[in-house]
Amino acid sequence: MKIAVICANGKEGRQIVKEGLERGLNITAVVRGENRSVATQAIQKDLFDLTASDLKEFDVVIDAFGAWTPKTLPLHSTSLKHLCDLVSGKNTRLLVVGGAGSLYINSEHTAQVMDAPDFPDVFKPVAINMGKALTYLRTRTDVRWTYISPAGNFQADGVKTGKYMWGGEELLLNSNGESVISYADYASAMIDEAVNGNHIRQRISVVSE
Repeated sequence: MKIAVICANGKEGRQIVKEGLERGLNITAVVRGENRSVATQAIQKDLFDLTASDLKEFDVVIDAFGAWTPKTLPLHSTSLKHLCDLVSGKNTRLLVVGGAGSLYINSEHTAQVMDAPDFPDVFKPVAINMGKALTYLRTRTDVRWTYISPAGNFQADGVKTGKYMWGGEELLLNSNGESVISYADYASAMIDEAVNGNHIRQRISVVSE
């Protein structure tokens, strides 16, 4: 199995590369500048400059793209559209590092995490734009995509426990009543899904046990 990790220089991208390599998988980092991940194989190219030819050899493409400034937030959707176009009609699976803001907080699926009154205003623009990207992704019946939302509390420096639970479209709480996961545990879940998963055209979620 050959896996490409796009935006492998980012915090989560580096974790996913590290996790995959520790399991002996064939991992290629896709980076815009100098490769700062631990991958020895790299494609040095801006995401928007990637071609179908660049990705044709990979069984799984993991999209770890992130944007945080008002000017770049729309790139969540445009970058995802570009990647979808590159793997359209192929057997390649596209796994997306998603957001938690679009998870539902009721069984009717009419209210999302980002709609809650206690959701921090500072994170709303990112959550809204990531939600728009997911809405777009759901229209792509020509792509074998899987969107993986982390828990509400996504901890960059959290420890790796190796224990997590899968969920679906709704915000999942662990045995302590918390919605939390570390970047390291999320990376484990992402690689598990890359190797074993078959959640084609589904959004799934993950939380630490």
